[in-house]
Amino acid sequence: MPSPSSRAYTCECRDVKPVPAESRQALLVTAPGWNAVAATLERYERTGAGVPWLAVGERIPAVLGRNGLAWGRGLATPPLDGPVKEEGDGRSPAGVFRIRGAFGYAPAADVPWIRLPYRQATAGLKCVDDHASARYNRLVDTAVEPQTWSRHEEMLRKDDLYRLGAVIGHNDDPTVSGGGSCIFLHAWGGPDRGTAGCTAVALPRLEDILHWLDPALCPVLVQLVVEDRERLRTAWDLP
Repeated sequence: MPSPSSRAYTCECRDVKPVPAESRQALLVTAPGWNAVAATLERYERTGAGVPWLAVGERIPAVLGRNGLAWGRGLATPPLDGPVKEEGDGRSPAGVFRIRGAFGYAPAADVPWIRLPYRQATAGLKCVDDHASARYNRLVDTAVEPQTWSRHEEMLRKDDLYRLGAVIGHNDDPTVSGGGSCIFLHAWGGPDRGTAGCTAVALPRLEDILHWLDPALCPVLVQLVVEDRERLRTAWDLP
């Protein structure tokens, strides 16, 4: 998904490994199995390529899609084993993904501490999940652009789930029709409530994460089942 804001920042992340050499921050989400809803999120940082990753803060409880994980479309070429993400499957994407930006209900001036490119979730802001649309997997403001699709997600919800969030770069470079859309890190509805395919944590923990994330450090989200984390740690340059 393109950068969600005029508060722009260009991060040149180019590398043959799934985790780019330029990345200095990583969110690592680990699940006990493909169908697990409960997971653990950890923050890591490093000072340079080849330098060991160091943990930041405590482990954070997280929830995944209501049906667990499936290999998504990001920076990594998925191994042959495991399910593959599709639109509407209720699974969060596994793999390595850029963190594109942030969004929330508040005006940008009210959240100056968010350094990621930020976009306010107004009443007109939609995320298109109609896989037949040319705007599939895009944030579109219907106050500016007329609606030409049949399905979308409201970004200004009536609950707190999108009060703050981060846009995850899944299936956006290039976008594959039906490959999954509108993937975010957002506030959870509770520790036992899975999502439609996003990753979620408690709102105070989400605020901590957004305080920490710095676009200049080319942050990535890594999501894996525990056995793949161990198996791919060296090859993928994982924390």
